[in-house]
This record gives sequence, C-alpha cells and structure tokens, in this order.
Amino acid sequence: MVFPVVNEVWPFFFGMFIFWGVIGICVRLFKLKKTAYGCYLLAVVGACFMLFFFRNPERIPPDDPLVFVAGADGTIMGVKEVRENNFLKADAVRISIFLSLFDVHVNRAPLDGKINFLQYYPGKRYFTFMEKSSDYNQHSSILIDGIIDGKKTRCLVNQIVGPVARRVVYWLKLGQAVEKGERIGMMKFGSRLDMYFPKTDIEVLVRPGDKVKAGVSAVARFKSSD
Repeated sequence: MVFPVVNEVWPFFFGMFIFWGVIGICVRLFKLKKTAYGCYLLAVVGACFMLFFFRNPERIPPDDPLVFVAGADGTIMGVKEVRENNFLKADAVRISIFLSLFDVHVNRAPLDGKINFLQYYPGKRYFTFMEKSSDYNQHSSILIDGIIDGKKTRCLVNQIVGPVARRVVYWLKLGQAVEKGERIGMMKFGSRLDMYFPKTDIEVLVRPGDKVKAGVSAVARFKSSD
C-alpha cells in the first residue's frame, strides 16, 4: 500500500510548524496573544496544505495499449509541432501541461518503456506560460524508449522549473523499465511539464484548455501499423 503523500513532504510539513511556531512563541513574549494564536493557526493550515500539495493518489491507466497518457495533472497549455534535435532527432509534437498549486504534482510515465537518458539542466526561471521557458528554464529531461504494436517509439519528458518552483526530481535510474502510469518523479512547486513525441508516431487527442490527469488521461494515440 502506498502512503497517500510522498516522502518529500516531511521537511515542508515540519518546517511550517517550526517556522510559524517560533514566530508565535516570539510574539507571545511581547504579550500579543491574538497574534501568536494567528501564527499557530498558520502553522496548522500551512502544514495541512503541504499534505494536500504532496498528495500521491493511486491511478489506473487505460487498458488501450496504443494510447499515451498525461505525464502530469493540469491544463493543456499548448500542442505544438517542433524540431527536437537533442534526443528524438526528428520532427516532434510537444504537448505542454501547466500545473496549478491545487493539482497533484507527482509525475507519471506516458508509456511503457526503458529509461535511456536522465539529466538535470541549470537554466533560467522564466514564467512557465512563456514559450521560451521550454528552451531556457531549468529542467530535468527523461527519455523513455518503448515498443508499441511491434514498432519502436519514444517520448521525451521535461520537468520544468518556474520562477517560484525550487526543484524537480525524478525517482528513476538509467536503464530502468517503467510501466505506463508509473510514478517517475515530482515537481516541487514546479509548474510545467512538456512531453515530446515523434510527429510521425502519434495522433494528438487533446487541445489547449483540456484538463488532464497524470497516468489516466489519454493525450495521444500511437499510429498503428494496421
């Protein structure tokens, strides 16, 4: 059984109690009881929000072996044809997902496959609704190679850091096999995830404005050889 929050929550959870608790105690020394109680209330509310933010629900991916699922919860902010020369080395479709503070921030594998590249890149901190954030922001890149319907395909997943986000993490090892919908990492206050698919391999099933759930919502369908 998976605990309903990820382990990364605890420094933030206890940090809220310590931060606001210390402030409350200091304020109490100056006989400001109401202000101190307000600080204690903020400690509880802040800690509860951290439990909510770092929640880790169970998800069951669709049975259809030809679909790719969303790598993150959120809103589709863009579907764009681009040239991806670093990993796919092909014309690609980039599907971008924007995450709000109220979305689940655990990321999941869009397909069954093998992890063939992992790397964190330093960079800028542009707002993630800006187009240039895909190219210049700090991010982690995860390349998954898979076989669907007897044909090779791949997906590049970029976890992108925004101006408020502090860190994105992946829970993977190079060469590891993953299943579609499996947890692969988390965006600690990160706000954008980009998925790149070879253009010739897929039919896009979403459009900007659609709401998606990681590991559940189909974002594209593999073009079968039939």
